[in-house]
Amino acid sequence: MAPKSLLYTLFSSLTVALAASVPQTEYEVMIIGGGPSGLSAASGLSRVRRKNVLFDSGEYRNAATRNMHDVIGNDGAVPSDFRALARSQITKYNQTTWVNENVDSVLVVTDEERNTTYFSASVAGESYTARKLILGTGMKDILPETPGLEEAWGKGVYWCPWCDGWEHRDQPFGILGSLIDVVGSVLEVYTLNTDIIAFVNGTQTPEAEAALAEKYPNWKKQLEAYNVALNNETIESIERLQDGEDVHDDQGRQFDIFRVNLADGSSVIRNAFITNFPSEQRSSIPKDLGLKMRGDKIDTNINGMRTSMAGVFAVGDANSDGSTNVPHAMFSGKRAAVFVHVEMAREESQAAVSKRTLPSRRAMEKETERRMGSDLEKLWERVRRA
Repeated sequence: MAPKSLLYTLFSSLTVALAASVPQTEYEVMIIGGGPSGLSAASGLSRVRRKNVLFDSGEYRNAATRNMHDVIGNDGAVPSDFRALARSQITKYNQTTWVNENVDSVLVVTDEERNTTYFSASVAGESYTARKLILGTGMKDILPETPGLEEAWGKGVYWCPWCDGWEHRDQPFGILGSLIDVVGSVLEVYTLNTDIIAFVNGTQTPEAEAALAEKYPNWKKQLEAYNVALNNETIESIERLQDGEDVHDDQGRQFDIFRVNLADGSSVIRNAFITNFPSEQRSSIPKDLGLKMRGDKIDTNINGMRTSMAGVFAVGDANSDGSTNVPHAMFSGKRAAVFVHVEMAREESQAAVSKRTLPSRRAMEKETERRMGSDLEKLWERVRRA
């Protein structure tokens, strides 16, 4: 390279270093998760012309549910139909790229030239880059290995009374889970069901009773007041006798029927159950990124949906704001879209201002000399000899 060209290159690179603060990436935002929260984020970003890519593994917490409920304007929608319609509506903005693959990993990449960072996702052997990352990766329910339970999950056996309780109102009802969680479940469902048996599956121990008494000192009287029976026998299996999707009335009731087979040889008939099973992060990405957790959720500031890592936002069930339903997921996705857009706009504004207030050529020459140090003499010698 000619000496004059070399100097020009040095000055040009310095100009870029001083002026730029926005990384050059393929997309502006990457969204991991194709459920209601991720879709809502994609919609919000698309409507302000933010180029985004959404990765959808095809795994959804409510996939087993027959219908979504308590979603205004979409009450009773089949979850897969809801997602398909959302995609169709978002696609018309021509800002979202859909990648129906699981994300293998996400790396934080340092752009030293621009003194900033961006994200790189590895997906089925391909690499995708973006300035910001929204995690709508969701949670996964951990079900006991009780025969028949997984097959019934979301179809008469559920964890949210707002989602499925109305369809099973005034029917013989069961609670599945630890003794410690029984009172909380009763308080959620007693307006819907009055014939309730809590199947605590061997967890009614003196230690569990003492722990429950710390939270509800009068728990026994509370259960008696609501005529709740406790059954501490080990559950051998849950057997479906009737499918509520096939047997229902014009008032919206679904008449599932199950037989609970117990270790002592007895069995009990119930129409539906609410559960109290633990859950975990569906994706390992939050852990891989080293995000701060709050219990089993991503620690997230609801004011901006920001996580402990700059540029990373968490929405839907995976975050720590304590809500787990479709309207909440949609709210959090939209909120993240707004804050991501504004954050990027501020970065772009700062970059634009810095370009208009660059130092003089002489100041840049001095900065170049400072950076090069003693090597500058060698450069001048090459210029003199040219």
